[in-house]
Amino acid sequence: MEKISIIVSCYNEEQALPLFYKEIEKVKNQDFQDIDFEYIFVNDGSSDKTLEIMKELSSKDDKVKYISFSKNFGKESAMYAGLEAATGDYVTLMDADLQDPPSLLRQMYDTIKNEGYDCVGTRRVTRKGEPPIRSFFARIFYKLINKMSKVEMVDGARDYRLMTKQMKDAIISMKEYNRYSKGLFSFVGFNTKWIEYENVERVAGETKWSFWKLFKYAIEGITAFSTVPLVLASAIGLIFCLISFLLIIVIIIRTLVLGDPTSGWPSLVCIIFMVSGIQLFSIGIIGQYLAKTYLEVKKRPIYIIKEKNF
Repeated sequence: MEKISIIVSCYNEEQALPLFYKEIEKVKNQDFQDIDFEYIFVNDGSSDKTLEIMKELSSKDDKVKYISFSKNFGKESAMYAGLEAATGDYVTLMDADLQDPPSLLRQMYDTIKNEGYDCVGTRRVTRKGEPPIRSFFARIFYKLINKMSKVEMVDGARDYRLMTKQMKDAIISMKEYNRYSKGLFSFVGFNTKWIEYENVERVAGETKWSFWKLFKYAIEGITAFSTVPLVLASAIGLIFCLISFLLIIVIIIRTLVLGDPTSGWPSLVCIIFMVSGIQLFSIGIIGQYLAKTYLEVKKRPIYIIKEKNF
């Protein structure tokens, strides 16, 4: 019998986790009587009763495995830990808040089996329930990163996808510390089909993704899969060197013709501030790449396990 590994990253999901388990079991009993399931719940340093609920579920169901981190390492680390632990013929990543509809799982499985795909991903065609400002910046981000990167990023794509064991092994072979899974999924290749669905709001609890966290995650994605910002910084520097050279020529000519070399101090101060700001911006871009390199060369573990039941 084939097996599907279901990986669920959890951070303070004590309200949503029981509801998720109930729903996924319902889908299994209705649509997957011919398929075995394996649940891998990853506790990403939760401060509530998430771990206790995982233990309770595992005591009742031997299909439930759990991994508990020593602290909060982030969703990317939790997904990677789950992928490493998965033993199924197929692997899927889901959120405990039921924003990833379990009802789509059978369609995703049939698509892989019958149409020859290696992966079936999901993407939201609407962002109903999200703050408008977040939706606006999300659309801008995808437009920017697709222009900057050679790796295609699908607008509205979720981490929720079903993939073959071969694709899963390819992903976990990339052991980089700074992880951006949406990019890694595209980078490894393999044939992927996208299923579209309407956005679903959380079944319980509150989102852990603030605007600032999403902004940092976006920067992570850009620096992980594009060097265009470095090229942009160099291009801006070259342009301003040419402008400065032309302005020097203009000032010399104006001084010789008009004999007034001291006018224009206000505009000069504005130019100095603008150029200084661009210099700091460019240094900041370089600093981002340097910081990522610094973290990679230290070879710190992606996650540390405190407790697990397998």
